[in-house]
Amino acid sequence: MTEQGGNEFSCTIEVRWADSDRLGHVNNTKFIEYMQEARIKFFRSATFEHLPVVVRKSDVEFLRPVKDESGPLTVTITAVRLGTTSYTLRHTVVDVHGNVCGTGDVVLVGFDPATDTARALTADERRMLGQYLAVPVG
Repeated sequence: MTEQGGNEFSCTIEVRWADSDRLGHVNNTKFIEYMQEARIKFFRSATFEHLPVVVRKSDVEFLRPVKDESGPLTVTITAVRLGTTSYTLRHTVVDVHGNVCGTGDVVLVGFDPATDTARALTADERRMLGQYLAVPVG
């Protein structure tokens, strides 16, 4: 299930059996996959023409282990920075018990595949992303 509300997007991500390592914890690389899966749901739910973007940087802070019984997880996304060609989305991953398991910031850059270069964000992109800004531009 996916929903929008206020300045954040929220969705549910299942913890899959194969996500765990030999210690019974979700492998750190899967955490980044959960963030990506939530971002895909975020973009699909948005009412704008989504143009190509590429990931420039990911920064993840692991706060609590995620285990098989931690799911389903809730991932919320907010925009924390909106620039000319790029923006930063913050992902917060919460387990079924309400514990924040980690956060991750991802910098996305508008991309022109014809020239392999950055492009300016469109007014439509800026409008949509502005709805999710954690701190309103003012």
